[in-house]
Amino acid sequence: MFYTPVLRPRTTLSRPSFNRDFESFFSRVVDAQGPQAQEDEKAWTVTMDVPGIAREDLTINVEGPVVRIETRKEAARQYKAAYELPQDIDADATNAKLENGVLTLSLGKKQPESRARQIPLN
Repeated sequence: MFYTPVLRPRTTLSRPSFNRDFESFFSRVVDAQGPQAQEDEKAWTVTMDVPGIAREDLTINVEGPVVRIETRKEAARQYKAAYELPQDIDADATNAKLENGVLTLSLGKKQPESRARQIPLN
């Protein structure tokens, strides 16, 4: 029997799917030997051990709700991961720190913009 993955456009995903992705993300990062994650109203904070990876070998990219962490191909130790969060990440309010082999990401939550407009009465 063959299984074929089904790819759906992002617009067709329902809100519960994002909740499952978020729960899946946290269940992976809360593992005792893996990264640790915390959430508050303004940001997600993820801390992970990345021993042997130099600051210049590591790249972190944010696009919408997805954060990608990877090393250069020439790095002594290879690492590559991508996580999708249930809410867009505010790249301007996001920062990363690598200190003593510990990577700390503070991923700012993007606040939804209201598209409501006030209409003047005539």
